[in-house]
Amino acid sequence: MSIYIPKKNGKLRPLGLPSWSDKLVGEVIRLLLEAYCEPRFSKRSHGFRPRHGCHTVLSEVANTWNGTTWFIEGDIFDCFGSLDHSVMIETIGEKIHDNRFLRLLRNMLQAGYVEDWEWNATFSGAPQGGVASPILSNIYLDRLDKFVETVLIPEYSRGKGRARNPAYRKVESALAGARTRGDRVAARQLRRRLRDLPSLDPRDPGYRRLRYSRYADDHLLGFTGPKAEAEEIEARLETFLREDLSLELSPDRTLITHARTGAASFLGYEITVRHDEHKLTNGRRSVNGTIGLRVPAAVIKAKCAPDTKLGKPEYQPRLKDLTDREIISIYGTRYRGLVQYYLLAGDVYRLSRLHWVMLTSMPKTLAAKHRSTVTKMAVKYEATLTTPHGPRKCFQASIEREGKKPLVARFGGIPLKRQKNAVLTDRQPVPVTAPRKEIITRLLAGRCELCERKTDVEAHQVRKLADLEELGLSLPDWARIMARRRRKTRMVCTGCHASIHTRHPTASSTE
Repeated sequence: MSIYIPKKNGKLRPLGLPSWSDKLVGEVIRLLLEAYCEPRFSKRSHGFRPRHGCHTVLSEVANTWNGTTWFIEGDIFDCFGSLDHSVMIETIGEKIHDNRFLRLLRNMLQAGYVEDWEWNATFSGAPQGGVASPILSNIYLDRLDKFVETVLIPEYSRGKGRARNPAYRKVESALAGARTRGDRVAARQLRRRLRDLPSLDPRDPGYRRLRYSRYADDHLLGFTGPKAEAEEIEARLETFLREDLSLELSPDRTLITHARTGAASFLGYEITVRHDEHKLTNGRRSVNGTIGLRVPAAVIKAKCAPDTKLGKPEYQPRLKDLTDREIISIYGTRYRGLVQYYLLAGDVYRLSRLHWVMLTSMPKTLAAKHRSTVTKMAVKYEATLTTPHGPRKCFQASIEREGKKPLVARFGGIPLKRQKNAVLTDRQPVPVTAPRKEIITRLLAGRCELCERKTDVEAHQVRKLADLEELGLSLPDWARIMARRRRKTRMVCTGCHASIHTRHPTASSTE
């Protein structure tokens, strides 16, 4: 079955809803493929993989892409819906030679889908929403990773390091002469002059670097070199995707951006190269050429929009019928998810605008619900939370439960400070521990309830207790016990079970 969900650009995205049996087959295929292919995937692939995610790829870019000149942004047009089945089977068949497994996989890909109660054939692609689709897309796009790593990166990377800037060396030599002469005024001027010059040659023809990272169908390349070569890299990527993988790059989202004067958009962040001559650490410039992660202004504006009216925070009428804890929980979940995602950004403090908007809208909603004032709601639910950065004020509502931990809803309490090693950690699901059914406990006991012997047991069951009355006044032991205990099952050994069905005396009745 297939439905459509809206995308950010206003278009619709097809989402497959497989049946239970299809999910079961897809999960088995996923487990097999992940066990074999996961260790062989590129380290530069971060999408749909264990212990990988958006924060791992962003941290890699921020920590290892210093000195980048051009960003090459790439987005594959309709990636999941354009995967070629022949290429997919050929790629998997290079390592897995089980024809039965490959035939099962081909049949799953070509099973078709139902839309408006009409069956449609699938000639390409893997359904978004399918259990095995993420691992299949990674296997498919692993060929792109290998092409970049084995062909493009070696070809467009050379030199151990940039050569020294001749202009910088000239001023540095003059500075040494001024210090020798004892001319402090000239030395001071020359030191200031050094801060305006790069120490290494930014146009060194003998130095090139190409870096690459991919998350699902979005990939980003950082190139240190001239723009002409960056355009050549983009063209070669486009050719490889079209000729070898039968995929096309999205023209409106495939861009070449200057790293210093512009910003690349990747996974919701703005990525740029910082430059500041006056930012000094231990007397040296410490910012120039480093990667900066920023929160896009459009994201802040879009997230503030649901809680504002005419540019001012306003209450939410749709939440008035909920409980106070549910209202605070909804605001807290929205705010916490966005802040924790953008903790890698150097300007995460800009989310203080969103904090103010939601912190004003939430008490207004509570006040409108109780026909009270914002001040009274703030006094009622204000709390202080201890954080690694000191105490922080927040809104908190809790429901006490007898014998259990209280249900707590919290808004705020997250310091808006950059965390270089921020990683989203999914909460582990709480295991559901329910007592075993009595019949399972009796089976696992391994004891015949007639002859009391320790052995493998079977369950003798009657359709209903009234059937025992058909045996007449001379009820056997097993029927008498079942009738007295009002129980339709009896755990017995193989011999006793056969005796019951043949109406012969059992071992217990003859003793």
